[in-house]
Amino acid sequence: MASNSTTSTSQAVETLTKQISDMGLASKSTRQPGTSHHQKQPSQSKLPTKLTAGNASLKDRTNTSGSTVAKHANVPHVKSGLSKQITVVNESNPKSGTTKDVNGVSIGTYDGGLESDENPGPVVEGEVAEALALDSSKLGERPTREWNLHSFEIGRPLGKGKFGRVYMVRTKCEPHYITALKCLHKSEIVESGVEKQVRREIEIQRNLRHPNIIRLYGFFHDEKRIFLMLEFAGKGELYKQLSKCGKFSEKRSSRYIDQMADALSYLHSKHVIHRDIKPENLLLGINGELKIGDFGWSVHAPGNRRKTLCGTPDYLPPEMVLGKTHSEKVDLWALGVLTYEFLCGAPPFECSSGLNATYKRIAKVDFRVPSSVSPEAKDLIERLLVFVPDRRLPLTEVLKHPWIVKYRSRSSSKGES
Repeated sequence: MASNSTTSTSQAVETLTKQISDMGLASKSTRQPGTSHHQKQPSQSKLPTKLTAGNASLKDRTNTSGSTVAKHANVPHVKSGLSKQITVVNESNPKSGTTKDVNGVSIGTYDGGLESDENPGPVVEGEVAEALALDSSKLGERPTREWNLHSFEIGRPLGKGKFGRVYMVRTKCEPHYITALKCLHKSEIVESGVEKQVRREIEIQRNLRHPNIIRLYGFFHDEKRIFLMLEFAGKGELYKQLSKCGKFSEKRSSRYIDQMADALSYLHSKHVIHRDIKPENLLLGINGELKIGDFGWSVHAPGNRRKTLCGTPDYLPPEMVLGKTHSEKVDLWALGVLTYEFLCGAPPFECSSGLNATYKRIAKVDFRVPSSVSPEAKDLIERLLVFVPDRRLPLTEVLKHPWIVKYRSRSSSKGES
């Protein structure tokens, strides 16, 4: 029986590896020996649009100009659909071409990229054009005010992703909100065949209201592009922090996992499965609070049983590796992998021999927690990285776990101090 089980597992892993190879991702997704652990790992299948500011590819990250620091104020949702983040008073600086507020907050210098875009693509027509005519001012439920490009003073670029660019912008109307404006090219969305995925991502994110999830305030479009107004993450990408530090302290890791568990609990209560939790998809607010910033592989699944292969190789759970159906429990597995990577500097199943070896380790739940990790943290990791999905520690219990409670901040945002 054991031999048959081993053979079945090997066949499933080989099938999965072939799928990944056929998608052209195998060479990109394996971390090579001697390179930085924290290189952006691609998701499976056709890559979705990345909606969140600053969440570009590794190559694009290195070309992003300027820092992503701003001063945020937490205030309630307002009628326009845009939460007030920074109220500014214009003060022209003719030498730099930037605009600052009285506290020195600047949106930076615009590079003219939206006008000089070298590849906006052809105009999309027909039924596809109708499907991508996305405008939050025309929503039947909770419509926003009408927005267009002329509504904003455009500042510095924050990043460049698969389908377009992200800019730091400020509304021209009072009281001058600062946000991140993401531009998506319709022709590239159609070419990649992800029209439904883009609509689903927008639909999911626009309905989310949680302090540890990036807000989508509104969206509009023109003939060739879709524009998304996103919450501006003051301290940028968590991925960059992890790359710089190598790994995080137990206190910092615990607080991040606390926030992740709370956000995932909220998502699951809305029947949303994230399916792509990893450092590259997390951002940081001005107080250091963690924010989930990418919903490209998320799905609203009231039935909670799916079979789509998606996510990132090092974070795939056994049920996906073995080609079985999956539920929201995939996010619990990913939370365990994330905890391990925060504390150890690399994912638990990473293998220099390639994807096939990584998947075999995942299927066998073959990992070891280093002695440098505290017994409390080790216990949480081992209770999340469990082969049988229903036996993984529920999020309600994660939030009460001794390692989480030990470092919990008194602040409601639980930002790292």
